[in-house]
Amino acid sequence: MAFDGIVIANLVHDLNQKILSGRISKIAQPEKDELLLTIKGNRENFKILISANPSLPLVYFTEANKPSPMTAPNFCMLLRKHIANGRIISITQPGMERVIRMEVEHLDEMGDLRRKFILIELMGKHSNIIFCDENDMILDSIKHISAQVSSVREVLPGRAYFIPHSGEKKNPLEISQEEFKEKIGATPQPLSRALYMNLTGLSPVAAAQICHLASMDGDISARECSDAELTHLYHALNWMMDDVREGNFSPSIIYQGEKPVEFSSVPLTMYEGSGYRLVNYPTISQLLERYYAEKNTLSRIHQKSTDLRKIVTTALERTSRKLDLQKKQLKDTEKREKFRIYGELLNTYAYGLSGGEKSFQCLNYYDNSEISIPLDPTLTARENAQKFFDKYNKQKRTFEAVTEQLAQTETELLHLESIATSLDIARLEDDLVQIKEELVEYGYIRRHNTGGKKPKITSKPYHYLSSDGFHIYVGKNNYQNEELTFKFAGGNDWWFHAKGIPGSHVIVKADGRELTDQTFEEAGALAAYYSKGRENDKVEIDYVQRKTLKKVPGAAPGFVVYHTNYSLVASPKLDLKEVN
Repeated sequence: MAFDGIVIANLVHDLNQKILSGRISKIAQPEKDELLLTIKGNRENFKILISANPSLPLVYFTEANKPSPMTAPNFCMLLRKHIANGRIISITQPGMERVIRMEVEHLDEMGDLRRKFILIELMGKHSNIIFCDENDMILDSIKHISAQVSSVREVLPGRAYFIPHSGEKKNPLEISQEEFKEKIGATPQPLSRALYMNLTGLSPVAAAQICHLASMDGDISARECSDAELTHLYHALNWMMDDVREGNFSPSIIYQGEKPVEFSSVPLTMYEGSGYRLVNYPTISQLLERYYAEKNTLSRIHQKSTDLRKIVTTALERTSRKLDLQKKQLKDTEKREKFRIYGELLNTYAYGLSGGEKSFQCLNYYDNSEISIPLDPTLTARENAQKFFDKYNKQKRTFEAVTEQLAQTETELLHLESIATSLDIARLEDDLVQIKEELVEYGYIRRHNTGGKKPKITSKPYHYLSSDGFHIYVGKNNYQNEELTFKFAGGNDWWFHAKGIPGSHVIVKADGRELTDQTFEEAGALAAYYSKGRENDKVEIDYVQRKTLKKVPGAAPGFVVYHTNYSLVASPKLDLKEVN
């Protein structure tokens, strides 16, 4: 979810609570499009990170320090000259726009009291930090926008500042019921889109939530809505705007498994009961710091695993092609028994043939049917029979060899798919070390000369605590699966695994107790989530006591056999909190 007007309103509310009347003690510019302000207020120091990065514009309180360049950039020097030790006297949001306007009072060179403005525009690729005087004339900006770049608005020293025109959008805090009906009801677009295209400060997610509050389908055309439905929708909008006016914000992140998918300053009830998990935060700053840290972690892990993914994908494609070829070869041997029967029938019945015949009719004593055997007229009956026996023996040898090769190829394919699944569930760079080591051990990656030393393994299995107090462990890769199942788990502990697809081994420590139904369900949900079927609505899970499992001789790590098991159907979800 992008920074919308509601999130900005939440930030402005928090900024007013903490730094209003505070003094700016430090100004730093750690990146070309970032500011780090230190504000003294209420006997505390507050650090505010302001970023105009086009891919990650944001504002939040932070405890972290970022190193600054040895020589401060010109924009940073200008701010220090004008507003160092200045007092913040107002922080506002103009008309639900994605803009924060910070007014700073300071003394000029003559000792006279003056006012300046810092305008923080959080508008995606158009984000900027602009410094203006009391007459809204631009003194400088962190990004200069010339007429060649934008014909709508120049952002250069000496130009007048104004907020970019947002078309005919209305302020949702001020729009009347009549204006709302007229504006939205005349729009041919889907209802949800009509809301965020015609009202400032609303993102697509916020618009969808308003439709949900009104129990209306956001995909229907706004023109199809009746007067009563538009009235109901207006009231739903006002419920949300009342929270914004009164500062009743509920910062939360919506997770799908462990992946953060949305954040909001208002409750997103539309996600309830749909397999998503909601985590609340005390402040919007804590939410933003956590959200973007997790997003960056996932992005970094994906980048770090790119080379491994490419190796696994290439090996999977090559092995799949080999499997298809072997299946075709196996299919070609299906006629081998027919050649054997031809040879036997010719040896039995064809002693009376004189030679030169192109076919021979006889009774097939295997099924008592008449059969026509094609013959080579240049060969005798015995020679034709031998020819068929030769074909039979050749195809029999091919069948036996290809059957063995096919089994090996299918095992290799399952192994590679299990490695691909391990890459999908990896969260940390340490999780990739064992996966790479497995690829090296099985010849997919050449081992570099490391003096015989293997890499240090620090990754550990996931550890969860069930609602009823049972410890649950989840392997992150095949090596961890092997160790969990055959070294860590006791004979009476329970083992869970997605049926027929690659996935993690899930071990529930029984500790001499009987597992509760709730724990069985939670362990099954973990086995479904940490499997290749994690995107499915339901996954079938096999579960047995550890003592019934056997290691497959000579197989890759983590491969087991079992002959009796219980089954359950689970939804892939991660409702349990991880234990450190």
